[in-house]
Amino acid sequence: MDRDAIWDAVHRERSALADLLETLGPEEWDHPSLCPGWAVRDVAAHVIASPQFGLVDLVTALWHGRGDYNRAVYLDARRRGRRPVEQIVADYRRLDGSRHHPPGTGIRDPLLDVLVHTQDIALPLGRHHAMPPEAARTAADRVWSMPFPFWARRRPHGVTLTATDIGWRVGGGPEIRGTMGALLLLLTGRTAALDRLEGPGLGLVGPGAGAAPRS
Repeated sequence: MDRDAIWDAVHRERSALADLLETLGPEEWDHPSLCPGWAVRDVAAHVIASPQFGLVDLVTALWHGRGDYNRAVYLDARRRGRRPVEQIVADYRRLDGSRHHPPGTGIRDPLLDVLVHTQDIALPLGRHHAMPPEAARTAADRVWSMPFPFWARRRPHGVTLTATDIGWRVGGGPEIRGTMGALLLLLTGRTAALDRLEGPGLGLVGPGAGAAPRS
């Protein structure tokens, strides 16, 4: 995907997430997401923080997190998630079309963020949102190419990942096959979509096989 196509996908997925959020009841906003310790409201606020996050925000978050990146992201999301849900949804509408992304990130990172975090919200609530295969492939290429925070080449280790709905294949060893979206969740430490995967390599992964989901 070229630059414009990536941003078009980001905007479509953020808009779809906003539509989903508008249908949630109070108990669903407070429901645990797939990210341990994160409620749905925290994840929703984190996703739309991306176009609002500047250098000062980064420094402040790292200071509060005592230099620990994951803790900094978590604390920032919890702070933003405490706002009224109407304000969180309004941010999605107000920032529709923004191409700003946090310092130190590339244009594929907001795409990865919204694709995976939408599932972090939808799956535990029993909601369905199909992940576009081409966008998921672009995000998976990003995850595969980066070490921190996912370490995807180490986890899952010793398997071949093959998408069944679009051309994509990485790794080496027993094969795991499935949709591009399900593979992207696996690459980012989520095991909630294991039932959408198949193949002899599946026995090498499972709940607890790897680190907890990262933001």
